[in-house]
Amino acid sequence: MSTRTINNVQNFSWKRFMLQWEWMLIALIIIIFIVNSSISPYFLNFTSISDATMTFLDKAFIVFPMVMIMIMREIDISVGSTVALASVVMATTFNAGLPMELAIVVCLLVGALCGFFNGFLLVKYRELSAVIVTLSTMILYRGIAYMILEDQSSGGFPSWFSYFGWGYIGPIPFILLLFVILAIGFALLLHKTVFGRQVYAIGSNTTASRFSGVKVDRIKLIVFTLAGVMAAITAIFLTARMGSTRPNVANMYELDVIAMVALGGISTAGGKGKMLGAILAVFVIGYLQYGLGLINIPAQMLLIVIGVLLIASVTVTNLRVKGKFKTSSKSDSKEKVS
Repeated sequence: MSTRTINNVQNFSWKRFMLQWEWMLIALIIIIFIVNSSISPYFLNFTSISDATMTFLDKAFIVFPMVMIMIMREIDISVGSTVALASVVMATTFNAGLPMELAIVVCLLVGALCGFFNGFLLVKYRELSAVIVTLSTMILYRGIAYMILEDQSSGGFPSWFSYFGWGYIGPIPFILLLFVILAIGFALLLHKTVFGRQVYAIGSNTTASRFSGVKVDRIKLIVFTLAGVMAAITAIFLTARMGSTRPNVANMYELDVIAMVALGGISTAGGKGKMLGAILAVFVIGYLQYGLGLINIPAQMLLIVIGVLLIASVTVTNLRVKGKFKTSSKSDSKEKVS
């Protein structure tokens, strides 16, 4: 009688571990700190770094669900318009007499509704691409925001509301603390739950996932709704930081968020990537922008640097994927007959 044992567990490799893109991002952060501290004596000032962190972390909340969306081989380019609409509705309802606390709840509901509507269109009309759907809703949401406020601004918020934009808990900015909490939560959701594994499965092969019993439509609805909620949270922090809002706020936020996710090593082909990489990319781009601003480098230079980094991330990711399966099947799966 013969038995066959197949070991499909990949052996640990220090080389493969150290060549992960996340280590490259950590090295980039270290290099950014070294270079910027050498060209500007103000870069390593704790207060300056804390204030700088608050200026770029608002859009980073959208990165969490965008990671899941891109892993599912989808995209959402309406998040910036969702931020604008949620912010405008919050300000308008407050100035119409609604308490600020309830206006914040309305803001979150508007964001959730926008995200849900994106997901609903995608699962209802599967033949449509996410680019076309979210491009349409991007124009729609921004247009509604302009219909409400036209080209006017709205503000006059209570003084305590500014805490969301500039508040501290001890020496730590409140926005940074919330970002860390949500980062841990989303990382656990993506990497340690059945839901997260199903997200990866959908990105790898949507059809096979459907036949395997994965509720693809429900998962897409949930993830796109989460994107809307995170966009509303971004709207709260951005509005609190500015002290007012206009229909043109959060312009081009969607491109910034997608750049952070792509730089984090999330595969545009779906099914691959880690939340940690996208989180690190947030700080790479944020502190790079802060450092260049200290020495008055034009914003166009930042675009060039980010473009080079994105090309490098895509190239390295593809090289790793190609080289991952060079080993013969005999070394990956051991077959033993007795």
